Amino acid sequence: MSVLTLIQSQPVQALWYGVLCSASLPLGAALGLVLRPQKRVLAATMAFGAGCLISALTLEIIAPAFHETGFFPVAAGAVLGGLLFVFFNGQLNGQGGFLRKPATAMRYLVQRKKARLKGMVDNLSHVDIFRSLPPEEMKSVIPFMNERQYPAGETVFNQGDTGDSLFMVESGEVEVIKNGGSIAKMTHGESFGEMALLSGESRNATLRTLTPVKLWVIRKEDFDRLVKVSPRLLAAVSDLAAGRIQEKEEAERWKRQVAGYADSLSVSITDRDLREVVKEHPGSGAALAIWLGMLLDGIPESGLVGAGIANMNLSMALFAGIFLSNMPEAMSSAVLMRNQGKSVSSIMWLWLPLIALCGVTAVIGNILLGGASPVAKAIFDGCGAGAMLVVVAETMLPEAYEQGGAVVGLSTLAGFLVGLFVKSIA
Repeated sequence: MSVLTLIQSQPVQALWYGVLCSASLPLGAALGLVLRPQKRVLAATMAFGAGCLISALTLEIIAPAFHETGFFPVAAGAVLGGLLFVFFNGQLNGQGGFLRKPATAMRYLVQRKKARLKGMVDNLSHVDIFRSLPPEEMKSVIPFMNERQYPAGETVFNQGDTGDSLFMVESGEVEVIKNGGSIAKMTHGESFGEMALLSGESRNATLRTLTPVKLWVIRKEDFDRLVKVSPRLLAAVSDLAAGRIQEKEEAERWKRQVAGYADSLSVSITDRDLREVVKEHPGSGAALAIWLGMLLDGIPESGLVGAGIANMNLSMALFAGIFLSNMPEAMSSAVLMRNQGKSVSSIMWLWLPLIALCGVTAVIGNILLGGASPVAKAIFDGCGAGAMLVVVAETMLPEAYEQGGAVVGLSTLAGFLVGLFVKSIA
């Protein structure tokens, strides 16, 4: 076989196209690290790429397979591809792979914060001052609960300090010291400073951490503000002051009701939250999970590129959509990894094996589809398209909307129409 014949062979073409469509990964990473483009620019580019992908998947992948084999082979492949992506994505996210994109990192933080809120509600059910409040009123109290972290050996407050907040232990161990002697130790679920919310009286003991601890805190000024605007809260506090507290057997019912209100809360995530979760996953295991997550995102799209070469109908709209969507994703991922403490050189070197593997995946897709039956092709195409649609829905569009807001809708529409236009002139 001559060199020219080898170069023109379908597997080699699939390799080059697979490499080319993923070449935007290091390009995007470099641009992200050097230029740090505005979020709206990133969002618009990503949404445009998502629109191109949706158009190409519909017109170039799903529609031909559907017309040739009918609904069930395409649907079976799409369901299989979607389920496989969700399963492997979930496994990698559990190891830190969610850090590869701001959108998945934010979703992880929201889920974790809601889980912690539910744990906090369980703790609140044992605190008289809160259990005396109507469960529906707790919906307005929960957002004022703030999380604080203290290292071991730190004093939270001293005996004689003004009582200005209530503390609850989420994790770790604290020591209660009075008149120089240790009188108690407190762990998960226990609270102190309850009466400070009512009277602001001075602390009658010193509180010091024995281990690193996480505490839930509500300040008296926040609680006083809530009492002023809510007659029901004021009445509940008055009842508490008079000693008329609900019986303990009501605690479980109260906890279930408040947990329902906590589920409906919109949880806000700050840049500080994001920085903290990045610091929590500094090891090589998280870096590997991030890398494997990016590879997982690229497998279905490069496989479809190879399949397009095999079917002699590689869509330029699909190619453009993959290329354009990879670039802003790589920008965001590179910035996140830089914030995680990785060097610029190590971040850039991560993309080279990814490009090679995407090229190999395109070759595999080409070989598998070469000479395959129409049903097998439909299942394969459906599998790749289903996985990519899940990628678009779970990561690309949420990521774009998180960074760009309203610009996402029109950018997605523009990408879709460009894909349609390319199809019309093909």
